[in-house]
Amino acid sequence: MKPTLFLLALLTVAVTAAEPFIEKQDLFAVGDDPAYQVYHIPGIVVTAKGSVLAWCEARKRAAGASDWDDIRILLRRSTDDGKTWSVPKILTQVEGTIEKNPFSLRVKNVDPKDVTYNNPVLIADRDGTVHGLFCIEYMRCFYTRSTDDGVTWSKPVEITKTFDAFQKSYAWKVLATGPDHSVQLRSGRLVVPVWLSTGTGGNAHRPSVTATIYSDDAGKTWHAGDIAVPCTDEWINPNETVAIELADGRVMLNLRSESKAHRRLITTSKDGATGWSTPKFDGALLEPICMAGIVRYSTETAGGKNRILFSNPHNLDRADGKAEPGKNRDRKNVSVKLSYDEAQTWPVNKAIEPGASMYSDIAVTPAGTILCFYGRSGNNPGLAAFAGGRLTVARFNLEWLTDGKDSPQR
Repeated sequence: MKPTLFLLALLTVAVTAAEPFIEKQDLFAVGDDPAYQVYHIPGIVVTAKGSVLAWCEARKRAAGASDWDDIRILLRRSTDDGKTWSVPKILTQVEGTIEKNPFSLRVKNVDPKDVTYNNPVLIADRDGTVHGLFCIEYMRCFYTRSTDDGVTWSKPVEITKTFDAFQKSYAWKVLATGPDHSVQLRSGRLVVPVWLSTGTGGNAHRPSVTATIYSDDAGKTWHAGDIAVPCTDEWINPNETVAIELADGRVMLNLRSESKAHRRLITTSKDGATGWSTPKFDGALLEPICMAGIVRYSTETAGGKNRILFSNPHNLDRADGKAEPGKNRDRKNVSVKLSYDEAQTWPVNKAIEPGASMYSDIAVTPAGTILCFYGRSGNNPGLAAFAGGRLTVARFNLEWLTDGKDSPQR
């Protein structure tokens, strides 16, 4: 390269490299709407057209903060890289009488008149469609879709019969999808992690196992995969799970569990449905027993490097000093990690919210902005250990995450 061209190349890099930045905005906060007292289970996804969709469970009562409360799914939408947002709206409603899951009535203080919408999952299709799955009463599953970038949604179609195939290997009474966003594989297959429970243990959510359901026809029909992680003495109550497609085409599940190791569980499959590898604990990913998020930032062929982002509360302490194996640790210090070797190691780890902070999901916009959507403490400190009082989106770039050591241009 001639000296003048070399200098020009250096100048181009210098001009295009961004300054590190991070900014935060509350999308849902207790007090904004008197109808809802708890916001929980945040999810976020970027559509093929670049719109950002952020959603959550909006719960009508704070007392007890139960998963079985009167709950609706709310959605907000951004068309400017996550800077400004539409007003919240209910994502979907199912017509007709809705019966309470009978196993929920064994749980203290559950009101049989409440209607529980739970565990929403959205998938951004490359063709511009947004696929949505959600559950009602942890016993019925529905599918909906948007063809206008998340503005409107089709009438929900019940797909609970998909789960019948699991009964031969696990007699479930309680089911849930995701939560968080999920993935479309390069083959076009839609993969959604699910967890199943007999409903006989704590909160009618335990014991539990993890599996996936999938669609090969753009959401028209759904099928059950294999049980990916059973409940054993080592892998205790695997449940809320996220998925990602690796560079070699395998699908990796990253699982929450109540295992004594207090590390995230990992398993892989060649097709996202069958032949799951023996689960293993990732020693770098602490597990306080809380939901996490995972997303691809870039690939070697499209972005120069394989990069995967992961978010969860990076903490194993308890303020009361009563840490026990397999028991909840304080939900605080939501952090984002970065892997350059397809989730084998995580050399970058940076705190987003050092204080009380909980469930999270993570997304990347076409501009390369990283969006971590998470719960944090607000004006209801009594919920701090569970769900916090706010759901906040943190917008930042790769330069901020890596202290300037990496950028999309490199």
